[in-house]
Amino acid sequence: IGFPAGGTLKRDRRKARLMRRSSVIARTGLTRTTIYRRESRGEFPKREKLSARSIAWYESDIDDFVANPMGYRAV
Repeated sequence: IGFPAGGTLKRDRRKARLMRRSSVIARTGLTRTTIYRRESRGEFPKREKLSARSIAWYESDIDDFVANPMGYRAV
């Protein structure tokens, strides 16, 4: 998905699917440490905190990352 120049594209997340960490690791082939390191540098989608001990990523964000892992930049 492309982003407009100088702006961001807002997604309707009401019906979006969430992926848990184990699914993200399996889908991307990255380790947990690599995911968190890349996330902190803005090179991987941001996780969403679901509860005190639960996190997930939006599937569409992971799809965008998998399509272009070296050129991905979180918005």
